Amino acid sequence: MRTIKSLFTGSVAVVCLVFSAFVSAQNDKAPSLDELLQQVKNAKFGESKEHRAREAQFKKQKSQQAALLKKAQSDKTAEERISVQLEAKAKELEEVIKQKRALREERLGSLNELFGHMTSTAGDLRSNIENSIVSAQYPGRTEFLEELIDKMNSETKLPTTAELEKLWAELLTEIVESGKVTSFSATVADPAGNKTERTVVRIGNYNLVSDGKYLEYNTKTGTISELARQPSNNTSAKLQNATEGFTRVGVDPTGPLGGQLLKALIGTPNWIERWQQGQFVGMYVLTPLFFIGLLIALWRFLVLSGLNGKINRQLKSKSANTNNPLGRVLKVAQDNPGIDTESLELKLEEAVLKEKPAIDSMLPTLKIISMVGPLLGLLGTVVGMIIVFQQITIYGAGDPKVMAGGISGALITTVKGLIVAIPTVLLHTFLSGKARHITHVLEEQSAGIIANNTES
Repeated sequence: MRTIKSLFTGSVAVVCLVFSAFVSAQNDKAPSLDELLQQVKNAKFGESKEHRAREAQFKKQKSQQAALLKKAQSDKTAEERISVQLEAKAKELEEVIKQKRALREERLGSLNELFGHMTSTAGDLRSNIENSIVSAQYPGRTEFLEELIDKMNSETKLPTTAELEKLWAELLTEIVESGKVTSFSATVADPAGNKTERTVVRIGNYNLVSDGKYLEYNTKTGTISELARQPSNNTSAKLQNATEGFTRVGVDPTGPLGGQLLKALIGTPNWIERWQQGQFVGMYVLTPLFFIGLLIALWRFLVLSGLNGKINRQLKSKSANTNNPLGRVLKVAQDNPGIDTESLELKLEEAVLKEKPAIDSMLPTLKIISMVGPLLGLLGTVVGMIIVFQQITIYGAGDPKVMAGGISGALITTVKGLIVAIPTVLLHTFLSGKARHITHVLEEQSAGIIANNTES
């Protein structure tokens, strides 16, 4: 009895919850509990009808799926039978292909070897034409060779006699054009990227020139452009303007291989660029030191030359002139006519010693410059080598050109040091000789005065 009551109470609670949810869903549209109960019944009947329709549809689809499965199984069986038949047919065709190939090889005979040689020749010619400067004047010649190579490698096609003759003609054309100097019109790009139509002169398979400038042909893009730098003593303009006879012009023998010699030649730095490669020591120490040494040498040369001229004039004069060292020494002897020999000797020796510093002025500095120059050059080289080895440590030695360029720049400072030292040594030797000559004249005249004084 208690169980029935508890079930009834639970049912009433469920109905109340449904009613409350339905009332909430209907937004309080039911004005009374009777209408609310009626709405619940209608909703239940509608859901039962929909469920029955879905169940019927599922049963129908189940029967259709069974039919489709049966049909798929029958199709699979049919396809398996067809597959067996096709495999048998494929085996038969493989045998036929074998027989046909054997018949083809038998009928071709020695042509197989011929086609092998022709394929090799066509491949070599295609490679030569792709890298040939002649292609700048006659583009698109490799298309025929590619088609011919495909035909000779094909099992279903054979090259015609006309195509084989054309291969021979293309080979002769490349040989003949490689020995010609001819002109043609083409679009040329300058270093700034501006393209203009120009008359281009082709020197065989070696170089292209236009408007007195060497050109570069890019075999990958088929474009012609000016070299960013031109070689010195460029006479290509004479060739372009010539109408007959022989014209002297520089030709790169490595033109068929990409013109590496010309690129290396124009890439070689001139003496100004090499002088600028000396980094800090070479640019800001050795260069000013070099010009300082030259200025000192020039100044002392002018001074010593002037003194030498005045001394020569003094030697011809009987009266002492104080505008030169010899005149000042002679003036000491004239100012002391009755002095004893020993005192006169000391006074003349003192006068000569007074003149020596002015005569030898700045010559020790010039000697120091000649000695310091090589040492500074060696210092710059060592610093440059340290930088090169640091770069090798960071980036590796994969590119020898980079390493060689760094070593070359480092050695430039040694060359600069020698350039500073060699002229300054020569100038110092020359100027020291002139200074010694003047001092020798002073000492000689002093000795003569002392001897005359002793005799008298």
